Amino acid sequence: MIEVRNLTKNYGTFNAVSDLSFYVKPGEILGFLGPNGAGKTTTMRILTGYFPPTRGEAKIAGHDIITEPLQAKSKTGYLPESPPLYDEMTVVEYLNFVAQIKGINSNKLTTRVNETLERCSLTKERNQLTGTLSKGYRQRVGIAQALVHNPAVLLLDEPTAGLDPAQIGETRQLIKSLGGDHTVLLSTHILPEVSVTCDRVAIINNGRLLAQGTPESLQERFRQTKHLQLTIQGNLPSIKKVLLETEGVLGLEVKSQEATDITSLLIKVDAQKDIRRHLSSRIIENELGLLEQKQNDMSLEEMYLRAISQEDS
Repeated sequence: MIEVRNLTKNYGTFNAVSDLSFYVKPGEILGFLGPNGAGKTTTMRILTGYFPPTRGEAKIAGHDIITEPLQAKSKTGYLPESPPLYDEMTVVEYLNFVAQIKGINSNKLTTRVNETLERCSLTKERNQLTGTLSKGYRQRVGIAQALVHNPAVLLLDEPTAGLDPAQIGETRQLIKSLGGDHTVLLSTHILPEVSVTCDRVAIINNGRLLAQGTPESLQERFRQTKHLQLTIQGNLPSIKKVLLETEGVLGLEVKSQEATDITSLLIKVDAQKDIRRHLSSRIIENELGLLEQKQNDMSLEEMYLRAISQEDS
């Protein structure tokens, strides 16, 4: 539904986006993840036709943004980081205004606006001036204006920026509900946004795409080591000896001792080998009690930081 190939944007000698390629499948929510200044907003603005790329191509619902700009824009809803509201208009007046600009037939306008108000939980606020709304509700109206013409694609640039925790949760829930009916590209630098809201992740830094895929596939890609959490009953020196002499164990850390003979440990193991069965056998053979064995997967934060650090090194 969104196809980007070798996209590049230069401002003089500054390279804001460099040879960027990614895709978003129909009905998917893709988290466009990267630090501030990574090139996310520049890419969003190119996709909306706000300005052209220096090189490369991009398509929205099969329409090239350069050669078929009107068709591509008609399929796109865009929420910039600051919602483009008119403070002197009520919510319903504003959405009627936007719907007319976007070419919604007058016979369908009222129905479409009412559906959008309900979808974005704005029915009670329909007659309130947008200038009097809280930040959270202003973001909701911003999403509503992007949604009112029922586009195939939604481009949301930092949709929860500046919101309080309650508003963030509500906005994320709204965005997640849009997946399936709409293809969503969600730009953010906030890790929980991606893990809670998105189906896949594209990590960008310094204008370059570092990786894309599901959180699980990216964790596997960047994982060189993994950790196993163990609780073992027995003498601690014996436990350490058995673990460190087991092939594939790279190190260990004692986390706690719940009793004189029960120890919780975190061991580092080679990510390319699954040693859990062999490790269990070794512990039992040495007459130690294996009370718990649990794998600790790499967190999204660890994966993200590893991707960024590899790019910067």
